[in-house]
Amino acid sequence: MGVLDRFEKGVERVVNNAFKVGRSEVKPVELASALRREVDDRAAVVDRDRTVVPNQFTIELSPDDYAQIDGWGAESLADELAANVTEHAASQHYAFVGPVSVSFEQDDSLDTGRFQLRSASVRGNVAPATVSAPSARHPLVDIDGQRYLLTGPVTVIGRGSEADIVVDDPGVSRRHLEIRVTPDGVIATDLGSTNGLFVEGHQVPAATLLDGNSLTIGRTRIMFWTGAPENEEW
Repeated sequence: MGVLDRFEKGVERVVNNAFKVGRSEVKPVELASALRREVDDRAAVVDRDRTVVPNQFTIELSPDDYAQIDGWGAESLADELAANVTEHAASQHYAFVGPVSVSFEQDDSLDTGRFQLRSASVRGNVAPATVSAPSARHPLVDIDGQRYLLTGPVTVIGRGSEADIVVDDPGVSRRHLEIRVTPDGVIATDLGSTNGLFVEGHQVPAATLLDGNSLTIGRTRIMFWTGAPENEEW
């Protein structure tokens, strides 16, 4: 199944047959294609092994199209579009510098069926991992099969929306765990959570993480990987 095929199926689940719209209206598959072209056109080669693409996208829509997408569920559609961009980036071995987000804005000057797209590279503390291995620059965590590169010095994991990585687990506190990348190693610290932090099955207030360590918060398991060789300087 192709990238756009998977996108169509995901959107159909979210917006209840969103593709059954008038011919003059913007269709979600058109937005997905435009986002893919945008990252291809703005891909910037940083070095031999790293090509960076935008991670924040704003889609400007006519009043009618904005109202239609709002009726479908703008937030859910934005999530599907962001997932589609991330999957495309992975297939092309692109890298992000922060989390991928898609938002919609109304532009009264646009005619129905027309849209404009803006994009930017905005650095964050985490980014979707578009490769299967960690970067020598950035460690990687795997949370229930979803992988993230730790692109900032401090990453907070928790249930609250203010966390850098949000975990849907009632046993996880709003700000449960901090992972700090330092020149001397990567340190995981419990932020005074209700249920604590476990590293390799042992409850600890803090720990220096090693490649392949398993962390548990609530019922959520986190695998930690680092791509930095032992003799490499940070």
